[in-house]
Amino acid sequence: MYKPIKALFASYILLISSLEIKAQHVTLDLHAGLSGYQGDLQQSRFNLGDLNPAISIGVTKYILPQVGIRGLLSFTKIEGADRTSNGMVKNPRNLHFETKIVELQIAGQYNFLKIDEKGWTPYIFAGLAYFKYDPYTYTLSGQKVFLRNLGTEGQYIPAQDGPKPYNRNQIAVPFGFGGMGNLSSRVQIGLEFSMRKLFTDYLDDVSDVYADQAALNAASGPLAVQMAYRGWELLNTPPYPVAGAQRGNPSNKDWYYTTTLRLSYNLHKSMRARTGCPAL
Repeated sequence: MYKPIKALFASYILLISSLEIKAQHVTLDLHAGLSGYQGDLQQSRFNLGDLNPAISIGVTKYILPQVGIRGLLSFTKIEGADRTSNGMVKNPRNLHFETKIVELQIAGQYNFLKIDEKGWTPYIFAGLAYFKYDPYTYTLSGQKVFLRNLGTEGQYIPAQDGPKPYNRNQIAVPFGFGGMGNLSSRVQIGLEFSMRKLFTDYLDDVSDVYADQAALNAASGPLAVQMAYRGWELLNTPPYPVAGAQRGNPSNKDWYYTTTLRLSYNLHKSMRARTGCPAL
């Protein structure tokens, strides 16, 4: 665990340990909704065809009436496939991936209105996150195969000046917006949309160019060749591409996003909290 991850984890523990039951502006938060992905196997920024459940638990501590620090622990799965992608040019690759994601984030939140006075508020947030992932797919026979272990872009070819095995532990920048309102003096409900800017292009195991077929077979075996290019599963598609042919686009990093319903419980009952219709 390298230094940024240690710092993020320490900040999260500090945030939780600093909570006091008497604190007026501390909420326990539950988020539940859907997640999606954009990358080499799904070139549209938003796609309604490959959504999966997402859930988060956390806390928000307000250091000012409209400014809070929040910590969230999130669990989700994302997936993409050339067969469902809107990017028609690369569909003959016929690639597919899924990955489970565990994410820990710390972020600052700014409420545009004082929710105790107005009864509701729109808000924005941004921060830093650490997440773990490990992309996998399934063979035609249904066997689950973890793609990083295969080195589908030639990561394990010896003496090759090419890509190295990617790290399954990564840093991201989460940011987004939402709105929430009071259901009671303790309970708030809202809707939130969150994007994650990533610094890896291997969320989907696709980034750069095709490795040499013979060298990939020698280094990682025939299964790696089969999973690097799956056009052979379709009719009338070209054979395995020549070494150096474009497989992905390393200039555009992958993204994932969530849209969630947010339910928050205030640890201190506010006597001033307004409920009901939004007040302007």
